[in-house]
Amino acid sequence: MKKIALFLFISTITMHSLYAQQTITLYDGAVPNSKPYNTKEWWEPRETGDTIVHFTSQPTLTIFLPDKKIATGTAVVICPGGGYWITSIVKEGFAIAREFNKMGVAAFVLKYRMPEDSVMINKTIGPLQDAQRAIQLVRMHAKEWNVDANKIGIMGFSAGGHLASTAATHFNHSYIENTNNINLRPDFSIFIYPVISFQDSIAHIGSRDRLIGKNPPKSLLDSFSNELQVTALTPPTFLVHATDDNVVPVMNSITFYEALIHNKVSAEMHIYKAGGHGFGLHNPTTNDLWMESCRSWLQSMKLLPGK
Repeated sequence: MKKIALFLFISTITMHSLYAQQTITLYDGAVPNSKPYNTKEWWEPRETGDTIVHFTSQPTLTIFLPDKKIATGTAVVICPGGGYWITSIVKEGFAIAREFNKMGVAAFVLKYRMPEDSVMINKTIGPLQDAQRAIQLVRMHAKEWNVDANKIGIMGFSAGGHLASTAATHFNHSYIENTNNINLRPDFSIFIYPVISFQDSIAHIGSRDRLIGKNPPKSLLDSFSNELQVTALTPPTFLVHATDDNVVPVMNSITFYEALIHNKVSAEMHIYKAGGHGFGLHNPTTNDLWMESCRSWLQSMKLLPGK
């Protein structure tokens, strides 16, 4: 088993290095909102081909740039899932980034901090700070990375979908230093089986407990129930979910979609009959490819050429 794990680890690193141009730390100097800590990050290769990151306290952005011949200027920050306690960095990060590169989309995989009282002054805003910083960095380096500063979106899977939807609905307040007033609003959003709501009836309780605690005040619970935070300024959104998801109820996507429509925000939602939770790039119960539907949606939004 150790030999298999070692092989998977080497394969993951090799595969990663073939496609990613660079991994950078999010912050220059001290990480904001942090305490001294002793926990060490470690990466766990899985026999499925995924790699799980544990104890992330130093956030990074891994850069995947498309061939310049097909680059469209569109970019997306990807937030992998993991219940706000681990990160599915390959299945819901690197693998997705490579698919976007094939479309000519620049992709930036965010390894965000896990919310922990032991390492953060205020754990409820730690991941959001990292998401805002990622958007800020991509806009600041747009010319260098051949990106259109007005075509930068955010994407999230599962709890990463909660983080992405938080960034897409809480952009009016900067939780990071932003002296140059860089626009922190994503231009579009993509959520795949996302945690959206922290309301009792449909919440993924584990994600909620990890981010805002077991007995949060109603004001905090409502603030992080992102279907309640949608306005006419919320970015256009593409959603994917499976009806039989028994981890994150499909109503998370449905309530967010309804809020978007109520506020006259452009939205598209794909709900599969089956597929469960955490299927990543390919839903094994269907030949339908949600990434192809996402490509068509991006084209319809004039974010990719065609249509």
